[in-house]
Amino acid sequence: MNYDSDVLIAGGGLNGPALGLALARSGLRVCVIDAAPPRARATDVFDGRAYALAIASQKLLAAVGVWPAGAAQAEPIMAVEACDGRAGEGASPLFLHFDGRELDQPPLGYMLEDRHLYRAFLAAMEAEPHLTLIGGTEVIAQENAGGGIAVTLSDRRRLTGRVLIGADGRRSATAERAGIAREGWGYGQTAVVAAIDHEKPHGGVAHQFFMPTGPLAILPLRGNRSSIVWSETDANARTLMGLSDADFLAVLRPRFGDFLGGISLAGPRFSYPLSLTLAKSYVAPRIALVGDAAHGVHPIAGQGLNLGLRDVGALAEVLVDASRRGEDIGAIDVLERYQSWRRFDATSLALGMDTVNRLFSNDDALLRPVRDLGLGIVQAIGPLRRAFMRQAAGLSGPLPRLLQGRPL
Repeated sequence: MNYDSDVLIAGGGLNGPALGLALARSGLRVCVIDAAPPRARATDVFDGRAYALAIASQKLLAAVGVWPAGAAQAEPIMAVEACDGRAGEGASPLFLHFDGRELDQPPLGYMLEDRHLYRAFLAAMEAEPHLTLIGGTEVIAQENAGGGIAVTLSDRRRLTGRVLIGADGRRSATAERAGIAREGWGYGQTAVVAAIDHEKPHGGVAHQFFMPTGPLAILPLRGNRSSIVWSETDANARTLMGLSDADFLAVLRPRFGDFLGGISLAGPRFSYPLSLTLAKSYVAPRIALVGDAAHGVHPIAGQGLNLGLRDVGALAEVLVDASRRGEDIGAIDVLERYQSWRRFDATSLALGMDTVNRLFSNDDALLRPVRDLGLGIVQAIGPLRRAFMRQAAGLSGPLPRLLQGRPL
């Protein structure tokens, strides 16, 4: 059978393009299908989305040719601080401090806005001869056919490939059409996201403040500016989104604190509901899932995109190595190698973040001293603290070559 592409990728967010570039740079023919027009996200306006990229994720982006274009807009994360407390009362005296110098590999990661990262992806995709980007349309049907897979697009085009990758988010239509069930639950929380200007420099330190109704992350951007991801109860979040800018800042200030001086909004606010959703399988005949299509997680610790890029690194390595051995890259036994590599790790981390959120998102008088003591113990024991740091930096476990900064 003659295929239009070796690999069809449904979803043009970030994981889909990253996988497409990794495969295309290794000689496979790739088609990325994006429901949005290609340049819709490559704007000069901050849209609320920014990512805490672990150092391993940055290495993958460098390996697929994306990092050089995004590096100038990235802010290094030199340290991370986590503490428990209540709004207006300050932090618990027991806290957790991660310093990248302990790993002899500062920084721990980078903060980068979506608009800058996507623009770098777009330029890399346009320059890659083995990759075709089709924007403004989406996959509406798929079927196994003739030793491959065929997809129908919303503009009625029909494409064929050896394997279809679902990189199409938490409500993955690719997974649904393949009969892959999901499990999960809502948190009763909504994330309120905004960029904040502040008087004092942040020093490249990321902060995670655990409050009874949900965590507040303060993440360093370029200049005297930070991104906040404020997880609140659904009802509180609706109220926050309805406030004027001045009233919103009045509620934020006691939670944000004054360690960065005066604060002001640097743009509009955004919100999105929080939930956990896990695919019961990452693969089906001729199909594999990556990123949120496989595991949508709580934004605590900023691990969502990093988990997705670990999927990308593992799947790219499995497919490229299989292709070089002359194997059928869409065969289920090939795809199950990817699943066995990634599913346990991703599910364990997702459930771990779920546990941390449940443990800290309450004001239980019995739990509070226990969790504060836990933070203090991790801080006090060097090897344990460094193990947590390696996990946060994406350096633990069997790393795919791309996440080590090595080519495929």
